[in-house]
Amino acid sequence: MRDQPSHPPPPEDVLEIGTPEQFAALAHPLRQRLLFALGHRPATIGQLAAQLEAKKGNVAHHLKVLRDAGLIHVAETRQVRGGTEQYYQRTARHMVVAQPQAAGTAAMLTAFAQELDLSPVETHLTLRHLRLSPAKARELGEALAKLVDEAEEDTEDQPLHGVLVALYQQALPTSSTSPA
Repeated sequence: MRDQPSHPPPPEDVLEIGTPEQFAALAHPLRQRLLFALGHRPATIGQLAAQLEAKKGNVAHHLKVLRDAGLIHVAETRQVRGGTEQYYQRTARHMVVAQPQAAGTAAMLTAFAQELDLSPVETHLTLRHLRLSPAKARELGEALAKLVDEAEEDTEDQPLHGVLVALYQQALPTSSTSPA
């Protein structure tokens, strides 16, 4: 029997990441994977632990960090065997990091690598460097974002796929040698 949920607002469409607490929360690969896992439906600590092959106590700790940072919330509660089971949900469907920080980016890429390792099918991963004007780079970035945003999802009985899109300008090499 389910309790009456507190009816939190539905997830926002977009949340812009900007607070120090949010950046700190994103700086751990398991927290990134928890956010991936909560991308489509609410889940309990037990469900998340089983899905991510992690210990419940570890998952509970990282969910608390994400909740304190405002990245997830309790969407629903349910009474089970004398206790209360909580279903966690992301606070936004899309999370945008306008000014990424190295620790969060490294954690996201580590989480992404872990997800690739666990994939039961062959994955597609390509890194390519292109010479583009600022206008063409902006156009490509917008086209990639549109392609991902407009992708039609199949029914829930189909496998879930992860998509990582990045477009960045390579840093210029710095000269570490001085003229003799």
